[in-house]
Amino acid sequence: MMALLQLTMPKWGLSMTEGTIVEWLLEEGEQIAAGDQVVEVSTEKIDGAVEAPDAGTLLRRVAAEGETLPVGALLAVVGDPATDAAEVDAFVAEAQASFVPPDADEDAGPATEAVEVDGRRVRILATGPADDDGPPLVLIHGFGGDLDNWRFVIPEWAKERSLIAIDLPGHGGSSKDVGDGRLAVLTGAVLGVLDARGVERAHLVGHSLGGLVATAIAAEHPDRVLSLSLIAPAGLGPEISIEYIDGFVAATSRKQLKPVLAQLFAAEGTVTRELVDEVLRYKRLDGVDAALRAIAGHGFRDGRQADVDPGRLALDDVPALVIWGRQDRVIPAAHAELVPDGVRVELLDDTGHSPHVERAGDVHRLVAAHVLGAVPA
Repeated sequence: MMALLQLTMPKWGLSMTEGTIVEWLLEEGEQIAAGDQVVEVSTEKIDGAVEAPDAGTLLRRVAAEGETLPVGALLAVVGDPATDAAEVDAFVAEAQASFVPPDADEDAGPATEAVEVDGRRVRILATGPADDDGPPLVLIHGFGGDLDNWRFVIPEWAKERSLIAIDLPGHGGSSKDVGDGRLAVLTGAVLGVLDARGVERAHLVGHSLGGLVATAIAAEHPDRVLSLSLIAPAGLGPEISIEYIDGFVAATSRKQLKPVLAQLFAAEGTVTRELVDEVLRYKRLDGVDAALRAIAGHGFRDGRQADVDPGRLALDDVPALVIWGRQDRVIPAAHAELVPDGVRVELLDDTGHSPHVERAGDVHRLVAAHVLGAVPA
């Protein structure tokens, strides 16, 4: 008989301390596989689904819809369907009696830091196992994003290997100076971070614009890249939703910004008021508007992507993985058909432009397997 397993309130992002149960997606007694979405949780930033840690049966839903619980609190019990109800009762009672809510200061997680690159301040988050000195995962966000966009996948990846999440120039906590906004400014920032951290080779993971940045680095410096994991990457085909790009740049209010951010996801209701407010605060920082306009002006001209070359992925020594949501409304999933032979492509159903948010478990497993398989013997 399999051991009983706890499904607990996850920690998504550095600032998350609690979450609210929105809706149970499975009933008690249902069989589940590892990675199945079990319950939807709302946080101060964004809503997401908590996934099953392993295969089994959903024996007990402990938390109630509408209930707000701290990170780490017991949500449900997964186990063998033959488990006696009294055993489940005792398991729940022991888990709840021994649970101590994390102290906000102690559970803040790794702190971000600044790296100086070509006179620019670049904010990074470096985390992972303390004893892992191997090549890290380097996470590169998309246009208008920041390193916190990886909040749903960082906790799992950081259990397995070291990683560095980067705020590109013009974004997040990095300098808003992007020069002329050309791609070389962004690739140079990533390479500068690697140099400053003493990283000779890394596994690059890029989303959207970050996928283009990662691909360009691999094409120009293949000796620095062990693998590419690209999530809805720019740069494979010319089509892009210029309504999204222009709308994001121009939005100055919640009313204008919320429908723009909604285009990132397949599911309605994913965007919370807090997320909209967070992005608005970023957009109101000095230098952000000019930075976004400069990057968009070079990268997305005349309603199309300007820097398109799927051939950059034809790298014999840099294995590549492309992940795309079939319902992507920003960059067409059809661009996945343009990748060279030999590049693995995974298309995810009911998923938009942000698979690392909407299907975090699948993205975690796909990238982890790809990266582990790419490590040289």
